[in-house]
Amino acid sequence: MRMRKKKHSKERLEACKEYLFSTEELAEGDVMTDPAALVGMPGGKVFLEIGAGKGGFACAMAERHGDVAYFAMERVTDCVVIGAERAASGEYGELKNLRFLIENADDLMQIFAPGSVDAIFLNFSDPWPKKGYAKRRLTHRDYLSMYMNLLCDGGTLRFKTDNVGLFDFSLEEIEAIGLTPSIVTRDLHVSEWNDENIMTEYEKNFSEQGMKINMLEIKKPDGFNPPVAPRFID
Repeated sequence: MRMRKKKHSKERLEACKEYLFSTEELAEGDVMTDPAALVGMPGGKVFLEIGAGKGGFACAMAERHGDVAYFAMERVTDCVVIGAERAASGEYGELKNLRFLIENADDLMQIFAPGSVDAIFLNFSDPWPKKGYAKRRLTHRDYLSMYMNLLCDGGTLRFKTDNVGLFDFSLEEIEAIGLTPSIVTRDLHVSEWNDENIMTEYEKNFSEQGMKINMLEIKKPDGFNPPVAPRFID
């Protein structure tokens, strides 16, 4: 469903600018080699959420992990308006460690340096169900290879979805780049990993409808840096 255009989004973002990060802050051609330094935590751990939606998961994660620099990437400006306002509301505390980025996943290599991220989160990504759109899926092997380069050795990628077809596709793509997930569950909410789970807005809605949530996690092996597709670095 397309989100209705928010009124005065520019002004509303300006009012929450302390929770935003713009690539305009980087010098031309530069990437963040120490992203945590941006939030006053030089050398600290960095979490990256790709497709943050309205920011509920990001705010809750930043609150829980106050010693981690949390970057929430979302390409839809109106979603970021809601997320940034939520962060500024005080509901989750000050959240000095949280920044939203209005960017596309294809540009990640122009923002974060290789090995600069400790954990990546993909929550209910667009399944792009048509066969010809496979390369747009955020768990396509091209994206997975890029994530492995962004992650530090031992870093993790966690993916949640209600879409069984996308989950099966993702498992095949992971195998295609030579990895095996450390965690796989097709019913997260009754699994041993549910205690630490934070639900997204989508997840709450799906769960109320009785839908099962699939989740997997990959741990990056030391020195595993597969070739990055030219479309992400050119």
